[in-house]
Amino acid sequence: MHIAVITIFPEIFKAYLNESIMKKALNKEIVKIDIHNLRDFTSDKHKTVDDYPYGGGPGMVMKPEPLSNAIRHIKSDGIDTLTIMLTPQGRLFTQKVAEELSAEKRRLLLICGRYEGIDERIRETLVDDEISIGDYVLTGGELPALVIIDAVVRLLPGAVGDENSLREESFSWGILDYPHYTRPPEWQGLKVPEVLLSGNHKQIALWRRKEALKRTLKRRPDLIEKARLSEEDYKLISEIKEENDGFHKRN
Repeated sequence: MHIAVITIFPEIFKAYLNESIMKKALNKEIVKIDIHNLRDFTSDKHKTVDDYPYGGGPGMVMKPEPLSNAIRHIKSDGIDTLTIMLTPQGRLFTQKVAEELSAEKRRLLLICGRYEGIDERIRETLVDDEISIGDYVLTGGELPALVIIDAVVRLLPGAVGDENSLREESFSWGILDYPHYTRPPEWQGLKVPEVLLSGNHKQIALWRRKEALKRTLKRRPDLIEKARLSEEDYKLISEIKEENDGFHKRN
């Protein structure tokens, strides 16, 4: 996979991409990531990338010329490219979107906005997709770009050591994760559930699935409606609800 990023803060990416799974994926050439400094595509001595908004108002707006120059320069190598703007107005980034992007054959070009936003004419003429990582305000698109890179790269074959773990991860199922435990078996009076020590892998898998559903019902019930659930899952959900009804009646 090939990913390119346009940013005015390239140093932000260097630290994260030089650690852990990202570094291994780069070293193994599973992914190639190019970071482009937007200021390299300006034409004035001050390397200006922003200006005052037409119509007045607070803040500054990213100018169209440097971004256009950068995008066209990157695409000049002829590689088929999917250009993505990171913006609160974009579609919500989910595990499903991460899976979609990880299967892309085109190069991903991520545009990191700053200030009050990017001149609308860039979106209208040079952007293929817009993505938001959530309904909150950040100072720029660098963190969203890293979130997307991390979520996408770890799905690429060979990026994660134990690929079986990807199939069991939270949100790969469409629901929250089950509780995790490790040694010691008892800590400060709290014991690891007996089923996890039993060696019965079928029962362990059933317990984990039920606990994941239980946690989702309690914390994120909205996910249940969209999750890929089996008949067995619906049976487990009925059991959970019956157990909760029994608990409330006793208390």
